[in-house]
Amino acid sequence: EVQLQASGGGLVQAGGSLRLSCATSGMTFDDYAIGWFRQAPGKDHEMISCITPSNRNTVYADSVKGRFTISSDNAKNTVYLQMNALKPDDTAVYYCAAVWALTAAQAMGITFEKYDYWGQGTLVTVSS
Repeated sequence: EVQLQASGGGLVQAGGSLRLSCATSGMTFDDYAIGWFRQAPGKDHEMISCITPSNRNTVYADSVKGRFTISSDNAKNTVYLQMNALKPDDTAVYYCAAVWALTAAQAMGITFEKYDYWGQGTLVTVSS
């Protein structure tokens, strides 16, 4: 059974940092692109970053470029999202998701619902 477990959310002041983790199991890690989405109250899911662990190619949304860094630890089948210079607008539930056999760029362009597997979400709250 494929499982994605997102963790690391919390409450942080504006300008602070958090690192989210997405631990995967039951899947061949290198065969997937792993994306991070977020959903703010009343809004749709927003894709913010994606990585293909097989070659560590990464893609970022403009809203987080230069502040967030996605990475993977292939030995642990885990993807991380380092979030720096956080703003109140970053407040959302953050989800990781996996899609089979796409590049990071391709995975960036599809919606949350079209991914194959999803984690449960972790709440990030940034206070002003």
